[in-house]
Amino acid sequence: MLCRNKKSAILRQSGASPRMPGSLSAKICGIPTHTTHITASIIMNAQKKILMVTTSADALTNGRKTGVWLEEIAVPYLALSKAGLSITVASPKGGAVPVDPHSLDDASVAKWPDILELLKNSAPLKEIQAEGFDAIFLPGGHGTMMDFATDAELKRLLNDFAKADKIIAAVCHGPAGLVGAKKPDGSPLVAGKTITAFTDDEEIAMQLEKAVPFMLETTLRGEGANFVVGPMWVPHVEVDGKLITGQNPASSEPIAQAVLERLR
Repeated sequence: MLCRNKKSAILRQSGASPRMPGSLSAKICGIPTHTTHITASIIMNAQKKILMVTTSADALTNGRKTGVWLEEIAVPYLALSKAGLSITVASPKGGAVPVDPHSLDDASVAKWPDILELLKNSAPLKEIQAEGFDAIFLPGGHGTMMDFATDAELKRLLNDFAKADKIIAAVCHGPAGLVGAKKPDGSPLVAGKTITAFTDDEEIAMQLEKAVPFMLETTLRGEGANFVVGPMWVPHVEVDGKLITGQNPASSEPIAQAVLERLR
């Protein structure tokens, strides 16, 4: 059953309490029902490390320019780093990360200049090992539809994270990386798991269903996922054990909280 707060946002969270300065509070479905204030000192003492993997693809099948969606990396990155976590940004090719130009409005560019600077240099996935990281986070952007599902190094890492029972989180089109990933028994990583991602209806609403190589919701369902659809453009996060997924850009903040909650 979907959980709704008073604003009807499907977060699998209880958002009734006001957000405290320097903290996030929410109730996420799959996490016990109570309001939690996460302080920076708690996480800082834990010395947790996050691997944040972005796309390297800069165009869709129709030539439309794409990349990572700025909000989907900026909001989680800042929330996690503010909580004291160490974050490594990597991508399939390494180097400069393409940013979807449609996410670069004047307000976003002015708000997140440090993130844009950070994205000028990412580590190549071939140099990354799952060992030493506590969680992997996959921001979205349509670029992920072009490289995440087929990148062998990303599959290697996700399989290793799953084998080690570590947190795997992905938002919006980031769950494209879950396509083809495996559990230790060889079955699809999402099989039998309750998840969400950018929905087919949202893709059609953007008129990009013919510009992507596959429909994300349909493909994840085909791998056995229990795919939960929330209203379009509304924050919606699903937590199933250590697999955490968010539906759309508006889910960027609540999914960061879900990761923090699971890391405690």
